[in-house]
Amino acid sequence: MSELEVKYVSSNDLIPYANNPRTHTDNQVIQLASSIKEFGFNNPILIDESKVVIAGHGRLAAAKKLGLETVPTITLTGLTDAQRKAYVIADNKLTENSRWDYDLLSIEIERLKELDFELSELGFSEVELDGIFNSEPDMALLAELEDEELDKYEGNVKRAIQIEFESEHYDEAQELIKFWRGNEAYVGYMIIEHLRTEKRKL
Repeated sequence: MSELEVKYVSSNDLIPYANNPRTHTDNQVIQLASSIKEFGFNNPILIDESKVVIAGHGRLAAAKKLGLETVPTITLTGLTDAQRKAYVIADNKLTENSRWDYDLLSIEIERLKELDFELSELGFSEVELDGIFNSEPDMALLAELEDEELDKYEGNVKRAIQIEFESEHYDEAQELIKFWRGNEAYVGYMIIEHLRTEKRKL
């Protein structure tokens, strides 16, 4: 395996992959730009021999937003056309397959708060941060609760989210949600993650 070499090239010379299935919202590009300003451009853009972007489309968009004339790149040589196409997908999908340890995550973020670090730089929304610090984020997904019944919940839970299930799926859904709640998982955010992933496929 050859050693990887980081080279700075003109951001205008890089060519986004035309069939890149991963999309980046304006808000995400702003977050990436903010991260680059705070931490530096520490994650090079991966390109092929023709300077077509394989991984790092969002970082390239953020660099252009910041007006950066050059960006760090690593050229991946010797890939077949199939490998190049597959890597574009795999680089994004494999990162999605990891999960957070929310106990450790809350501890680390709490330490950052104590150090007066701007938490928005982490990429989490205010709702996500609120959910991370809420010890019992119960969304009451399978219950038709009245407003007064919701008063027993603490934290940021304001209303129930009613989700419809076909009869053949109801019992399984109830068991799955009971299982994950029993393991102290933030079920609401697990659902959000899945729905967000499915939305990206559209």
